[in-house]
Amino acid sequence: MERLAALRGPDGAPVQIAMTTNGITLDRQLPALMAAGLQRLNISLDTLRPDRFRDLTRRDRLEDVLVGIAAARESGLRPLKINAVAMRGVNDDELVDLVEFAVAHDAQMRFIEQMPLDAGHTWDRAQMVTREEILDALAQRWALEPVPGRGGAPAERWRLGDSEHTVGVIASVTAPFCGDCDRMRLTADGQLRNCLFSNAEFDLLPLLRGSDASRVDGDVDAMLRSAIHAKLPGHAINDPGFLQPARGMNAIGG
Repeated sequence: MERLAALRGPDGAPVQIAMTTNGITLDRQLPALMAAGLQRLNISLDTLRPDRFRDLTRRDRLEDVLVGIAAARESGLRPLKINAVAMRGVNDDELVDLVEFAVAHDAQMRFIEQMPLDAGHTWDRAQMVTREEILDALAQRWALEPVPGRGGAPAERWRLGDSEHTVGVIASVTAPFCGDCDRMRLTADGQLRNCLFSNAEFDLLPLLRGSDASRVDGDVDAMLRSAIHAKLPGHAINDPGFLQPARGMNAIGG
């Protein structure tokens, strides 16, 4: 993280360093991460119920995650975001509870539509909790006011009543934002992906390991440009011929 934080953009400004974490050891790791240059945090939390957390994660560690979130709240890192995948029959009765928890921790709750990125390729559209269902559930508790200026961000945001708190929804399936997407993804094994749902990858490892030192920057630059130029107009999830990526999200990472 120190090496990433030392990078500078074309205008000389430092890059923004954010991290997504399950939060299990966050309270112990956070001081060192902040000292190394961490600026923003996304914490994954799909449920506030210990039994459900244990079933979903195969570990009885909810209390550790809650301690980590409390440490993040006290850290001053903002915006602080908490992410949950809305799942029918699993946690769709906790949507309001999760938002209230996030508000209490000065965090923005973000709900993510379940996407076809599971390792077992068992994704079923009928079992997905949609953007509209999420908003309908929250509207029973708050008046929701759209926040303008989304730009290329993946989450649409709504203000909760007359407060300063917001909730986000990442609706990659029912309200795709491909036209504004400016994201690339680099996996832990050196594969560059120009779309999270792509079945094509660009292998950077041969360039980094085999290029002459004087050419490596140019070679990497050329591959980055090739990947961007090959970016399709959309992910095609809603097309009949859509093929789920061979690698699940657990292997894509990045």
